[in-house]
Amino acid sequence: MTTDSGGASSAVKEPTLRRELGFRDLVVYGLLFIAPMAPVGIFGTLDAKSQGAVALVYVLATIAMAFTAFSYAQMVRVVPRAGSVFAYATKGLGRGPGFIAGWMALLDYLLIPAVAYLFSGIAMNSLVPSVSRWVWTAIAVVVTTLLNLWGVKAAARVGFAVLALEIVALVVFVAAAVVVLAEGGERRGWLTPFAGDAGFSLSAVVGAVSVAVLSYLGFDAIAAFAEEVTGGSARVARAVLFCLVLAGVLFIVQSYLAAVLEPMSSLQLAAKPVAQGSAFYDTVDSAVGSWLHDLVAVSKAIGAAFAALAGQAAAGRLLFAMGRERRLPRLLSKVSASSGVPRIAVSLAAVITLLAAVWAARRDDGLDRLVSVVDIGALTAFFLLHASVVGWFAVRRLGGPVRWWRHVVAPVVGAAIIVAVIWEASGTALVVGAVWLVVGLVMVFVTLRRDSSETPDRVRPPK
Repeated sequence: MTTDSGGASSAVKEPTLRRELGFRDLVVYGLLFIAPMAPVGIFGTLDAKSQGAVALVYVLATIAMAFTAFSYAQMVRVVPRAGSVFAYATKGLGRGPGFIAGWMALLDYLLIPAVAYLFSGIAMNSLVPSVSRWVWTAIAVVVTTLLNLWGVKAAARVGFAVLALEIVALVVFVAAAVVVLAEGGERRGWLTPFAGDAGFSLSAVVGAVSVAVLSYLGFDAIAAFAEEVTGGSARVARAVLFCLVLAGVLFIVQSYLAAVLEPMSSLQLAAKPVAQGSAFYDTVDSAVGSWLHDLVAVSKAIGAAFAALAGQAAAGRLLFAMGRERRLPRLLSKVSASSGVPRIAVSLAAVITLLAAVWAARRDDGLDRLVSVVDIGALTAFFLLHASVVGWFAVRRLGGPVRWWRHVVAPVVGAAIIVAVIWEASGTALVVGAVWLVVGLVMVFVTLRRDSSETPDRVRPPK
């Protein structure tokens, strides 16, 4: 409520989103963003780095990211609002750290979709070479943006159909691999995906885990839809954890099967870096046939565009939440009466992503440049997420009795894992992340000064 100069009270209605998503819709958005066959592109790299223990890498990566998922599940119950880590860090750490968390997450939510759109454009260009890849990339952005503007429920329905296609491609791969293994046996030992084919090395496995955890980025986008889900925040928490576990199982199964069918040893892959990027496809070609290669490639092309759809939707919700809290222009918090979508916020996210994706599509080194920086924003936001759990529950003690395992040990371990992954990031990623962070700090200073100047002076008592 607000009070005018005459003492009358008037209600100020806060912009809100329409509740129409169920548990399945949340999982669809999360899996779309992650992509069920995310290991395909980095299988060869992980196999070489881990000395063949690629399935074990994904087991450990799933456990590592479970700490982050657990922190999300705790904070979404405290702050069941759009904005995800921005809202959580604001609540647990204060307005300044909250803005930085949202600002760093934006870097991830704006650039990961750009990479996904570019993947889609490259794949479509390989099928129809007469059309430039930047044109295909732009088409993918326009189509998915229109779906997002149509409505969150409609986008989730179309996304479910695309996700089903990806799951079918994965099931076909698993079935074909099992048949080949039953008829011809494995090419490496049955246990090598867990023990390695060149001797077990814990340091090699841990080094590969730092890369594999990046396959999971996207499950956190589920929390951005907290205001649009029916059934309360507990449903969002369950969806976050379920999505991570399901993705982990899918990653472990496909990486295990590819590893036992891989014709090259991990040492041979390590000696031939050029072969690592296509290792999964080469394995499928040699073991099953080119028809499965084509099916997986088409599935990845379509799936990449819809992974970007989920990321774009999450970016729009984050911009909406930051606009509503006046951390960004309040215009971003406007919600369409017809669709229930923050159209201005989603459109702004789409424009930024389009510019980044088309710029990269027109450069020979565009993909490498984008991929090298997309993860640093999310990782920094994850660190602040863990800090917000400690801040809210253990430091400020606003969540009832402190449960040391839940509120201190788990988030501290999760934060340590994130720091280790950031340490392994490329120099380019660290530079871009640092520049983005400095811009965010300047904006924090400006907005906090604005807020303090708008706060009315206390009325002085009469002499």
